[in-house]
Amino acid sequence: MTRREKIIDYLTSHDAGIKSALTTSEVAEGLGIFRSNVSKELNQLVREGLVNKQSGRPVKYWVNKTGIHLDPIEAAKIEGTKIGFAADKEIENNNIDLYLSKGKQNTFASMVGNRDSLKNQVEQAKAALLYPPHGLNTLIIGPTGSGKTYFANTMYRFAVDADILMKKQFITFNCADYAHNPQLLMSHLFGYVKGAFTGANEDKDGLIQQADGGMLFLDEVHRLPPEGQEMIFYFMDHGTYSRLGETAKVHRADVRLVCATTENPESSLLQTFVRRIPIIIQLPAFQQRTAHEKIQLLEQLLALEANRIQKNICLNEDVVQALIGSVTYGNVGQLKSNVQLVCAQGFLNSMQDKNEIRLQFEQLPPNIKDGLSYLASNRHELGEITKLLEAKMIVKPAAQKNYTEVDSYELPYNLYEIIGDKAALLKDEGLDKAAINNFIMTDINLHLKSFYSRGKLDRAENKLNEIVDQDIINLTKRIQKFLVEEEAYPARANFIYAMSLHISSFVKRIQSGKPLRQISNDLTAMVHDYPAELEVAQKVKSIIEDSYHFPIPESEVYYMAILLVSLKSEPKAGKVGIVVAAHGKSTASSMTHVVTQLLSVDNIASFDMPLEMSPKVALDGIASQVKKINQGNGVLLLVDMGSLSTFSSKLTEKTQVEVRTIDMVTTAMILEAARKTALIDSDLLTVYRELRGFAGYSRTTEKIAEKKEQDVLLNDDSRQKVIIAVCSTGEGTAKKIKELLDKILIDNLIDDIKVIPISVVQMKQEVQEIKKNQRIVAATGIVDPEVSVPFISLEKLLQDGGESLISLIESKELEITPNAELEYSDSLTEETAQKYLEQYFTFINPTKITGILWKYSDFLGKKVQKKLTNAFKISLIMHLAGAIERSLTNSEMTISAAELDTMKKDSLYDVVQQANVMLQETLNIKLSENESYYIVQLFNTEFQKI
Repeated sequence: MTRREKIIDYLTSHDAGIKSALTTSEVAEGLGIFRSNVSKELNQLVREGLVNKQSGRPVKYWVNKTGIHLDPIEAAKIEGTKIGFAADKEIENNNIDLYLSKGKQNTFASMVGNRDSLKNQVEQAKAALLYPPHGLNTLIIGPTGSGKTYFANTMYRFAVDADILMKKQFITFNCADYAHNPQLLMSHLFGYVKGAFTGANEDKDGLIQQADGGMLFLDEVHRLPPEGQEMIFYFMDHGTYSRLGETAKVHRADVRLVCATTENPESSLLQTFVRRIPIIIQLPAFQQRTAHEKIQLLEQLLALEANRIQKNICLNEDVVQALIGSVTYGNVGQLKSNVQLVCAQGFLNSMQDKNEIRLQFEQLPPNIKDGLSYLASNRHELGEITKLLEAKMIVKPAAQKNYTEVDSYELPYNLYEIIGDKAALLKDEGLDKAAINNFIMTDINLHLKSFYSRGKLDRAENKLNEIVDQDIINLTKRIQKFLVEEEAYPARANFIYAMSLHISSFVKRIQSGKPLRQISNDLTAMVHDYPAELEVAQKVKSIIEDSYHFPIPESEVYYMAILLVSLKSEPKAGKVGIVVAAHGKSTASSMTHVVTQLLSVDNIASFDMPLEMSPKVALDGIASQVKKINQGNGVLLLVDMGSLSTFSSKLTEKTQVEVRTIDMVTTAMILEAARKTALIDSDLLTVYRELRGFAGYSRTTEKIAEKKEQDVLLNDDSRQKVIIAVCSTGEGTAKKIKELLDKILIDNLIDDIKVIPISVVQMKQEVQEIKKNQRIVAATGIVDPEVSVPFISLEKLLQDGGESLISLIESKELEITPNAELEYSDSLTEETAQKYLEQYFTFINPTKITGILWKYSDFLGKKVQKKLTNAFKISLIMHLAGAIERSLTNSEMTISAAELDTMKKDSLYDVVQQANVMLQETLNIKLSENESYYIVQLFNTEFQKI
């Protein structure tokens, strides 16, 4: 359930009208959500008419049960817009009924969700269009791919059916297309007169004149420059405008204006502009749609492809679930591109069949197959979708005629004609079917990837252009092309962002006459280890000098070399591997078999360890599995107990693969590990950190109570929360990133997180210094500082405008840090240890033994004079319980004489022996020296982490 849905549900459950209205603080406290986030959602709900607001102090809110009703402030906004050519008449409640009574078809009826998740939005759109005499201006807000263009197009078709437009004209203009050239943008919108600028050889009307009597749709309206917004809102007020080069407002037009943006209008648009748009329609993300709507959307998109191919499309429920689950970032737009890809593949495989194409799960691309696993991770969602599905779905041509094909995700060519033509050509060349399919599917992937990535790259460059001059971006592109084509140097996509910011920083420093940066000894020593990068930096220096006609200091060459080193680091390949090792003849293999069946993962292996197996044999066997499953991104070792938890460092040394170990493994934990490694692009440390806090999927009353107690304890950490921004120098570039981050945080009402810029040169030292007194919650910049916090690349930060960063921060606000679950409460940890002992051991009494083993661990902690984390104490207690049980059943572990001699020389040996004496006096059980060896190893492994 989303934060928005939780707030609506909470208000509904407490609602008996205005008398029981709730304040923002009451809702925030009741739901455990930050007050600032609750306030933001409540105000948006008021704008949409779903919630009513009582003026005065404190402000109170209650659910609107009487239909769309704006509070006095929102109503005043509408009143404020009723001037000039759109004034003087009140809306009549029977307008919509009158329109429908004329026998007109309701165009919105074919829109998926018009009676559910889009019900309020549809009513807002109708009200805006039917408002006399000329309607109300409308702003559509929604994430990328949510259907803003489609919604605007449907509004136009509704207006046409209702006969409320003087001219059937729908003009679309994307403001981002000319955002780098405001003069050209303005000339397109308003037109120009002869001589207004170089090349203006005659008078020309703009899009506003072309749309006279019809509708004008301004997409990405936040890209309009401030002067453009001012001209638009003057036109909204008076209906008159001037062309470029004119001074008098002599032109008049009657235009229905619909705007769209992915940004927060309060921060990305002039307030004077926003105030003139009384109807703000918020479209939901794909994940906020109901299960029924998701299936309907998929059916419509499949029907579009069936119409193009003129064949039936057959698919089973696994394919349906995979396609729905494959939508992870791009909403309906991403679903559309995925549908096009699998239909193209199905068309290629079924070219001999004249009547139908079959979409089979086994033939889906891996990223779409993963959608089934993603959906399976949300059992409620999977259950809702499964209820609505038949075993087989057949979509026929012309099954859906009302779905518009006009949107930014529509390919500008017929993909199926391309496939047919190329297949015939390759067949004539003598290629067999397998080779033809391979060639064409590669081509299809390239077509689709280039088409859909273009918009994302453009958006990122637009964001970059807000903080870096366009001429510097163009220069950086030239440098990138030179490096790739003439120097064979790997300058990947992130090169543009990092190098543009760096060049911008030092060019402005030189132009403003500020003192040059000095070269430290650390920087000199670091650069001399990378002669190739230093040589390339010298060539980059020459290109910049040729462009700006002033000398670039040698110090900047060193900084550029460091930047190139940082950018050159290869991204980690493949998924994190998982090896499950457990005592018993088939314990590990049984658990992994269940997980493999459920999630169809390929990055998991098991190792069964019979009780009589020696640790050396176990180590060799697990090492073999680690090598086998490693895909270049490290391996997570999940173990049950005992000596296995001490194997991490030995395995890393033996296999040269980074290994992290988590003990007390369960099937649920393996499922979660498989889900995280299969579905998120995380490194080993991130997955390890998140799994350390995993407490199962069930939410019992006890677990909820524990979670609340843990949240209270975690909030006692009063250290300042910070985000670190990494750049080559820690100065100009990082400060630009800091300004961008500060703006993102302010726009999202987050005021308790500080942004600290740091240099890549002394990154590790600076990070350690920051961690002493402050809590790092996230990192961003040109390179990952490899801290145990989420990292957002500069490229992604610019592409999504900070959405991913804010989502991470909001999702982590109340989350327990890796060891926080077990770090703060001794009583909680002892209780947890007892539960684990009850689950795993047969011959001991957990109720009696837990306290004794806890004292044993405390005794060792005092003797070694180190603070033991509660997570380690539990691990030690589990190991001790296993040692006691092995002693009782005469199945103690064995080690070699050499290992025993080495252990006796360890300073920890005597301490462990003293603790064993204490244990013998209490329980009358004597642990052997072999068991002492593994206790010493357990401590040594833990001390390596500290």
